[in-house]
Formats: sequence, C-alpha cells, structure tokens
Amino acid sequence: MEYSLFCHHLYALSVSPVKKKLGLLFIMLLLWVYMLYSCVGYCATMPPSLVVDNSNNNRAKETDFLGKYAEAESGRPDLMMSKLLSRPQSSWTDVESDYDEPAVRRAPRDFSKDEADRAEEWDDGRRVSSLSSFSNGSGSKKMPQAIIIGVKKGGTRALLEFLRVHPDIRAVGAEPHFFDRNYDNGLDWYRDLMPKTLEGQITMEKTPSYFVTREAPARIHAMSRDTKLIVVVRDPVTRAISDYTQTLSKKPDIPTFESLTFKNRTTGLIDTSWSAIQIGIYAKHLDNWLQYFPMSQILFVSGERLISDPAGELGRVQDFLGLKRIITDKHFYFNQTKGFPCLKKAEGSSKPHCLGKTKGRTHPNIDPEVVQRLRDFYRPFNMKFYQMTGHNFGWD
Repeated sequence: MEYSLFCHHLYALSVSPVKKKLGLLFIMLLLWVYMLYSCVGYCATMPPSLVVDNSNNNRAKETDFLGKYAEAESGRPDLMMSKLLSRPQSSWTDVESDYDEPAVRRAPRDFSKDEADRAEEWDDGRRVSSLSSFSNGSGSKKMPQAIIIGVKKGGTRALLEFLRVHPDIRAVGAEPHFFDRNYDNGLDWYRDLMPKTLEGQITMEKTPSYFVTREAPARIHAMSRDTKLIVVVRDPVTRAISDYTQTLSKKPDIPTFESLTFKNRTTGLIDTSWSAIQIGIYAKHLDNWLQYFPMSQILFVSGERLISDPAGELGRVQDFLGLKRIITDKHFYFNQTKGFPCLKKAEGSSKPHCLGKTKGRTHPNIDPEVVQRLRDFYRPFNMKFYQMTGHNFGWD
C-alpha cells in the first residue's frame, strides 16, 4: 500500500512538467501561425513592383515618370496596380504596317501579325498574367471606349505606341478589323480580343481602315454612341506616295505611281477609284462619320506634328481622353538617323523605344508635275476639311 502511494506521487511529479511543456509549445505554435498569417496579409498589400519583379534582374525600376507617379500614389495599392498593368512594352512594331497588317483571323485570339507584334503581345500577356494572379484575377475585358479609326500611313502605329506608355491606357497590339472585316463574328468575339482593364483605365484599339469603311460609323455607334474617335491625318499627297511606297516594297512589279494616279494622263483625270488617292479625300469620309457622331467626339491628330512635336499632340490626345498629362516632352528624343521621334529608353534597358526598321522608307522619285496635279486635285477637299474640323493643317 505504501509502495503504491509512493509510485503514484512519483508519476504525478514526472508528468506535470511534460504537460506544461506541451502546452507552452502549443501556444508558441499558435503565435507562429498568427504571425505568418499577418505577414502574408501585409505582403499582399505591397505594391507589385516591389514583389513581382524582384526576381527579374531588378526590373522593379520603372521609368522616371512612372516612378514619381507611383511615389505620389503609394498610399493607394489598388491604383498602383492599375498603373503597373500598363507599363510600356519593350518592343516596337512598324508604323508603316498600318493597313497591310493581316487582319485578326476568325478563330478568337488568333492574331496574324509580324514577329515584332507577336513578341510585344506575348510579353504583354505574360506581364498581365503574373500581375493578375497576384491581384487574384482582378480586371475585366470591356468594349473599347476609344478607337483610332484612321488613316492609313498617317502615323496611327506611332500614336498607339506612344499612348501605351500611359498607365491608364490598355490597347490591343494588332488591328482587330472588327467593324470592317470581322463584324459577323459578333461583339462577344470582339470583346474577347481586348486586354483586361481595371477601374479608371481606358480600353483602346486601332484599325485605320475604319475611317474609309462606309459601314463602320453605324456599327461603332450601335456598340456605343459614347465611343471617342481619333483620326491621324497627313498631307494627302505625301500620304498617297507613302502608301504606294509600302506596296512597292512588297510588290516590286506594280505599275508606276504616275500611271496609277491618272485614268488618262493626257487629259489629267485623276483616278479616284485607286485607294491611295481615295483615302486622302478626308472631307468625304468625315461626312459619313458626322451622320452618327458629333464633332466633339472626334479628335484629329496631325501626322506632321506627331513627328515635329509628339509631346504636343500627345497632350491633346490625353486631354481628349480625359486623362492626366503623364506623357510629356521628357519622354521623347529625335532620332536623326531615322528622322522620327523615339521614346527615351527606360531604366535598366539599353535600347530606346523606336519604330521598326522599315519606318522611313525612301520614297521613289515622283514626277513633280504629277505631284502638283495631285495638290491641285486635293486643294478643294482640304479646304472643306479645314472648315469641317475648324483646323488648318497647312497642307497647301
């Protein structure tokens, strides 16, 4: 009996400290789990530029203007995500490919374009994918609120790529050609081509052939009567020669510019059925758009000023879209070799953002008499266009 009582006391003394240690360990485990949970919650609110890009060779550095803009908005993580989703793409496509760029095929998402466009869009897709997963898939695809509708060889590619620098603009890289070639595919198909956007961002696309497509105004109006339209215009004579030069580079055996310009060179009758000539009759095409949209919803950008003063024209576009003037003259430099403005290189990059190698093709020598005949032909149409838009573009 005494032996059993002694054993019972000995057992109690030996077990009690173990229970205390187990209890302490359990409490420490709970504290550790709580701290881990708190840390994860804190990291989720950090700006993605500090979290997502750390593994990619210090690519968390933004361009100078984005860095300052982000610093001002550092207290708003949701806005920071909106800005970062629109970081400028690293590769540029050729402005000369405005019209001859193949259309989007009927299979959704199957874009036909040159390799530069493919690389650009794949890079953009990877960036959006990683950031979307970080933000739990935020963002949605919307119909474009603004469309660059023309004109071919005016500088639409340059304008689009300059605009993509803006953190509140998200744009399709390839030309969808929905309202002229793929309308039968339906609006759902069209929406699926658009990039995801966050609240406050603008969805854009550009297809220069819309401006000369008779059905396009009614179709865009049916989608949304509030759509903002942008038209890049250029001296119609220079535009026609540039158009011909592009075709010549792909089809060297085509007739001369002079022979295509006239129905009969002896009589001097201009062949307005030739698309290179017809596109430049801006007043005629604009009249079709004004049947559906007020002039206040259409902005005309000068292709010449887009070269001589890109920041000035981009300022007008940003105002038209209701955006803060983020893109300014500090983002451009003039490339003397190419004869066109380029975006200054971003931090951490050794290459500037310039248009493709085919930009700035040398125009063939055109008979000065033919050039003058074309200027005489376009003059009345230009005057009408100036009156309609309230702006003299100085082509005469």
